[in-house]
Amino acid sequence: MEPFSYHLHIPDTINCGAVFSSPHSGRDYPSIFLKNSALDAVAIRSSEDAFVDQLFMSAVENGAPLLRASAPRAYVDLNRSADELDPAAVDGVKLVGSNPRISSGLGVIPRVVSEGRAVMQGKISAKAAKERLDLFYHPYHAQLRQLLDTSRTTYGKVLLIDCHSMPREALTNVKGHFGRTPEIVLGDRFGSSCESAFVDEIEGALTTAGFCVARNTPFAGAHITQVYGRPGLGQSCLQIEVDRSLYLDEKKVVKSGQFEEIRQRLSSVIAQICEMTRWPTQLAAE
Repeated sequence: MEPFSYHLHIPDTINCGAVFSSPHSGRDYPSIFLKNSALDAVAIRSSEDAFVDQLFMSAVENGAPLLRASAPRAYVDLNRSADELDPAAVDGVKLVGSNPRISSGLGVIPRVVSEGRAVMQGKISAKAAKERLDLFYHPYHAQLRQLLDTSRTTYGKVLLIDCHSMPREALTNVKGHFGRTPEIVLGDRFGSSCESAFVDEIEGALTTAGFCVARNTPFAGAHITQVYGRPGLGQSCLQIEVDRSLYLDEKKVVKSGQFEEIRQRLSSVIAQICEMTRWPTQLAAE
């Protein structure tokens, strides 16, 4: 039996123009991958956006689809371009030009997890890399494009929420409102991937829910926001990064006692995102 390429959660009725995507919360680790890894079962999860899909799952209750990864980020990174292959991780690949993500070991087939720890010794074959992309990467993006196209056909526009988490250490020396360390970072690639009115309203909703919010620092958005954020064409994309320390024991990769509180606070924001995207359908507009 083939593993699932992704997990798609669809409400009984889609009644808004928001789409939620969680590309780094995959936790279906292939047994052979774990066996061959240089890391233990906890360390290999350190780059995973653990349980982020659960934090945002109320989107489905509010009428929006949620697409989440099945494959873990350490196995294949869905928030990279398919051609960002690392010669140090994949045999027979040649590096063309300069790419800081590949150089740091964070290509589409990652060489390292957090703190630069190697996923495995040696390289995988080009064939094995292609199999990962064919089984997990391409189906995920094909499904994401279909969801976005369906919304744009129905409503004339769409808002993609790209759901992520960030390690607490990434926020060192970053300040949000009133000099506080941010708990949520919104990434719109400095205004290029999302309509500003959406960003303003979502930031306001997060602030009302008690979160300290920053924009674009230290994360402005990666491949998904870059490729799918086309506000001029009615397709906005906003990356939301949640501080893992709010809801997670980062060392053990288990939920903390604050998980349910954070989930509920985010759920109020998610409900507002869905409400703000309940636009008239194209048919009604005509």
